[in-house]
Amino acid sequence: MNWSLSFEPFLPWIWTIAVLLPVAALVILGLVLRQRGALFRLAAFAALAVALLNPVLLDEEREPLKSVVALVVDRSQSQDIGDRTAITDRAVEELRARLGRFDQFEVRMVEAGRADAADDRTQTRLFGSLDSAFRDVPPSRVAGAIMVTDGQVHDVPANGAGINAPLHALVTGDEDERDRRIRFERAPRFGIVGKPVDLTYRVISTDDESGMVDVRVLVNGEQVSVERALIGEETPLQLVIPNAGKNIVELAIETQPGELTDTNNRTIAVLDGIRENLRVLLVSGEPHAGERTWRNLLKSDASVDLVHFTILRPPEKQDGTPINELSLIAFPTRELFVERINDFDLIIFDRYQHRDVLPILYYDYIAEYVENGGALLIAAGPEYAGMQSISRTPLMAALPALPTGNVFEEAFYPRLTETGQRHPVTRGLEGSGAEPPQWSRWFRQIDIQNPEGEVVMKGANDRPLLLLDRKGEGRVGMFLSDQGWLWARGFEGGGPHVSLYRRIAHWLMKEPELEEERLTADGRGMTLEIARQTMSDDPGPATVISPSGDTLNVPLSQSQPGLFTGSVETDEIGLYQIGNGDLTALAHVGPINAPEFQDTVSTTEVLRPAAEATGGSVRRIASTLTGGVSVPGIVPIRPNGEASGRDWIGLRTTDDSILKAVSRVPLFAGFFGLALLLMALGSMWYREGR
Repeated sequence: MNWSLSFEPFLPWIWTIAVLLPVAALVILGLVLRQRGALFRLAAFAALAVALLNPVLLDEEREPLKSVVALVVDRSQSQDIGDRTAITDRAVEELRARLGRFDQFEVRMVEAGRADAADDRTQTRLFGSLDSAFRDVPPSRVAGAIMVTDGQVHDVPANGAGINAPLHALVTGDEDERDRRIRFERAPRFGIVGKPVDLTYRVISTDDESGMVDVRVLVNGEQVSVERALIGEETPLQLVIPNAGKNIVELAIETQPGELTDTNNRTIAVLDGIRENLRVLLVSGEPHAGERTWRNLLKSDASVDLVHFTILRPPEKQDGTPINELSLIAFPTRELFVERINDFDLIIFDRYQHRDVLPILYYDYIAEYVENGGALLIAAGPEYAGMQSISRTPLMAALPALPTGNVFEEAFYPRLTETGQRHPVTRGLEGSGAEPPQWSRWFRQIDIQNPEGEVVMKGANDRPLLLLDRKGEGRVGMFLSDQGWLWARGFEGGGPHVSLYRRIAHWLMKEPELEEERLTADGRGMTLEIARQTMSDDPGPATVISPSGDTLNVPLSQSQPGLFTGSVETDEIGLYQIGNGDLTALAHVGPINAPEFQDTVSTTEVLRPAAEATGGSVRRIASTLTGGVSVPGIVPIRPNGEASGRDWIGLRTTDDSILKAVSRVPLFAGFFGLALLLMALGSMWYREGR
């Protein structure tokens, strides 16, 4: 019970003062002049003043409020090392039991860095969780905070701990832990395919180790070299980017005996490979409507350097014009097809026929160019079915089909074959899903026999229209119509000539995205997404090996013909290995080289400045002989009391309370007050009347 005195005047304060002030002046004057009855006059004035002020005795019933304690538990991935998780669980259980003995404490437990929380496990952000725990608590009710962590915290405030109460940290892990790690110091995001890029890295040891160490260098999962690095020194590394698109560069060092973890014995950098401008040689046998279509398409691609020659007048058309006046420059056949043929990524023969412009031996050079890894595209016209067809030259060895001599001159819709619906060059081609396809007709097609490779499009009488084939290490494409320009001109609504021609060219130049059999994976947040391109009906599940070595199977379902996808939610950050059939891929889930794994050795130094600024403490969790843990005792303290001792930690109590009820007892009311007032006035009158 809390008693207090309050005044509830009958008149407003201004009127009360106006009434009492003149009376008080007369009383004081009588006392100063020592007039008769001055004391009785003072007593009467006091009785009048008390009656007007109406004193009331209040009895307040209050319920004390509890102080709020935040118990912040570190559940980041570095806590999975060794027995830290088990120690953390036992320490938290003991702390909750001890805090539960005090009625004046309200405990709010927050687990930071959980795998199923919005915050991924890439950093240990305990102070953000601490702010959330105290968001609705007034400062006077904050008792303090206890953090159970390995000490590697990445959001420690620069000034203090952000709370005006003791902060205590209990650190897991042993004091004599040792670890070695490797990290990239400088790694570019991009590199030119086939060109060297410069990187630097550093091997770091926590126990001041010195000397040389072997570093394995892997690119896209394949070891390319073993380097020697001096521990603690920044070491240069030069690599050649092998592929366009994403390339994963991995550095790995051996695990040493007694090392805390091998998680940070690997580091990766993701480099996007960019091709230098692709060099394309386009040789047109004669001017025609489709020639401009090929030229415009290749010239519009900023990544293509185009060399284009057109035979404007064949040798059999003689009109007496001197040879040196037939063109601005001579056709450099030897330079292009002998000396620099390997400089080209793609050679296109557009309605070309053998007219002795190219020596017969040069066709053999072209066939050898394809066999050694080059790319050749035949855009065939009626000439391919004639007596001067290039199929009658040594180039025959590189061609996927030979002509029958027939040319179909009739209207037809180009259609995808069953293979073409799966093949990445033609899969999902705009307009291909309808019957008839939503594009214009063509009116001429060259007939062939004994096609090799894959027929991805068919035309008149269901005969092959587009063939894609591999020859040795190179690739060959054959388009058996010269009327693709109808799509470019918008005839009958046109068609997807740009995407089709571009895909054909890039498949021939071995772009990874257009490979028939391809396995890719990528990390989206904490989700591993897998994509499998295949010409088969069912590739089966993908096998995934996590950074810790665990294996799981991920089922793949068909999202469209020839493309199967799957995904899996993970709670582990790092490099995953994915396999399906004889294909493998790498993918990194979570941020690359996350701070969580940069320093894994437990420490008391990171949190010490913040804790000591609040009067708190940082100490390691001690182990008992029975395998348990020993945590410090908990002591309630006053706001200005000492907050820690050798084997105890202090948490503040609050004086805040909730008012539940009030009892009022008037002290100068009723007959009692009236009697006192009359007695005082009567005594004054009696004394002054004598």
